[in-house]
Amino acid sequence: MSGNQWEPVIIKKKMPSTSGKSADQVINAARRQGVAVETQTKYGAASNKHAVTTLNTAKLDQESEELKHASLSLDVGKLIQKGRQDKGFTQKELATKINEKPQVITDYEAGRGIPNQMILGKIERAIGIKLRGKDKGAPLEPPAPKAAAVKK
Repeated sequence: MSGNQWEPVIIKKKMPSTSGKSADQVINAARRQGVAVETQTKYGAASNKHAVTTLNTAKLDQESEELKHASLSLDVGKLIQKGRQDKGFTQKELATKINEKPQVITDYEAGRGIPNQMILGKIERAIGIKLRGKDKGAPLEPPAPKAAAVKK
């Protein structure tokens, strides 16, 4: 070895342990220690995408234009409004009586609501008017009392 030449010295540093740490924490710890860090992001990594998404997207767009939710007819909405007003209820009072949100009553009366048979049944009982079947708008009769068992 000649007197004025210096040999390069390579100092290897140990990578910080990764147990219980996130990737960001490990990378930051390595940077603080002066270790050379190279990161790469992979395209589409950690996503649940399939190669045929473009085909499915076009098909879904066509279907969503053709298929729509059935909405309540406007005549049923008018019947709900008439029955509610006859009983002297506001939309909020009727909604409270049947344990639903006031927006549900608003949507049903405007004909925007998606028909739910349970909700329609509760509204029928609250306002006393039939909203389903052939005789829409007819008064709702209370259920007939069950015949008592006859003892011999």
